This record gives sequence, C-alpha cells and structure tokens, in this order.
Amino acid sequence: MRAWRDDPVIARAAPFLLFVAFIILSSALPAAFTLYGVDLRSSWLVMVRGAVIGLLLLWFWRGYTELHRPAAARAADWVLGVALGIAVFFAWISIDQDWAVLSRSAGYMPLHPDGSVNRVQAFVRLAGFSLAVPVMEELFWRSLVLRWIERHEFQSVVPRDVGWRAFAITTVLFALEHDRWLSGAIAGAAYNWLYMRSGNLWVPILAHVVTNAALGVWILQTHNWQFW
Repeated sequence: MRAWRDDPVIARAAPFLLFVAFIILSSALPAAFTLYGVDLRSSWLVMVRGAVIGLLLLWFWRGYTELHRPAAARAADWVLGVALGIAVFFAWISIDQDWAVLSRSAGYMPLHPDGSVNRVQAFVRLAGFSLAVPVMEELFWRSLVLRWIERHEFQSVVPRDVGWRAFAITTVLFALEHDRWLSGAIAGAAYNWLYMRSGNLWVPILAHVVTNAALGVWILQTHNWQFW
C-alpha cells in the first residue's frame, strides 16, 4: 500500500481512473435504479463520486510535489488563467451543434419530486465539479500525461520544454474524454498552454476551477441540465 501511495504515476492516475469507474458504474445501472424512492444512479452516485475523489486526492496529497512546491508564476499568468477559464466557459455553452457533440444526455438533475432544486444535492455536485474535478484532471492530463508523452521520466520534464507533439496528443485525448469534443479540445489546449507557459500546475487548475464553477452556477440558474 505504501509503495502504491508513493508511486508518482499511480498517485496522479488513480483518482482519474476511479472517476471513470464511477461513470461506467452509473451507466451500467438500470435507468430506474432506486432505493426507498431515491434515484441512486443519477443522484447519489454523482454526489458520492465527488467526495470519494476528494478523499483520494487528500490521501495521495503528499506526493504531489508540483502542488507543494510550485514554480513561481507571474501575475500575468494568474490573470490569463482567470480570463481563459471564463473564455472556455463561454465556448462550452456556445458550441452546441450536433456535429460538435459526440452524444447527448439529460444530464444530472438535482431535483425534488415536485421539480424544485434539491439544494443539498446541487451544492455537493457543484463542490465536486468545481474543486475536486479540476485538481484531479489537471494532475492526470497536464502533470502526468502531457509530460509523460514528452518523456517517460515525466517528473524531470519542465512544462516549458514540452513539445507540440505531446501538446497535440494530450489535447485530442482530453477532447475525446468529453461528449462536447470541440469544447473539450479548446479547453485542453488552453489548459496545456497555461501549464507550459507558467510552469505552475496551479495556473491551469485555477482556469479549470473558473470554467467549472461558472458552468455549474450557470446550469443551476438556467436549468440546462444537459451540460452536467
């Protein structure tokens, strides 16, 4: 167990792979999988996965040296992180043509039986979506995959030295992770570029947090649940 916890690849990949496992489990359950009237597939599994991913990140936290001792970032990098995070949010809600979407679903709807918003479920979902997911994905896609494609001894790779081959492959893979593949490609390219420019993983994490938080609040305000 200690060896697994200290393995840099496992530490960055395990939270993401568990996240994917939750999605597969949710998809495999019957559409009306309920317990005492509670929809376990579309409600509680989504809430639980955010909490479990957060706890797993905390368990591996000591191994994330790029977060403990980040490279110094310029003020312009942080400003760009916020600006690109907002830009990706607008791209996400604007690019909704069928050709730019791999598949469509009803999305996650934190609703009471009477149709009103379940504030507890909405808050837990928003917290996981805005905090746990950005850290998890940036550790996997930027810290691990982007640098590993450049060189397998990825911890020795300085983000600024990552080449365009690794940039392009990671962008494509990140796009294919999302149903909205074109928006995903824009997001992946933006977060890659922020990491390579700043050398500090917190900068793309900030951008990702801004994107997801803005998207989550917008969904709750407009009830466009399909984006969740």
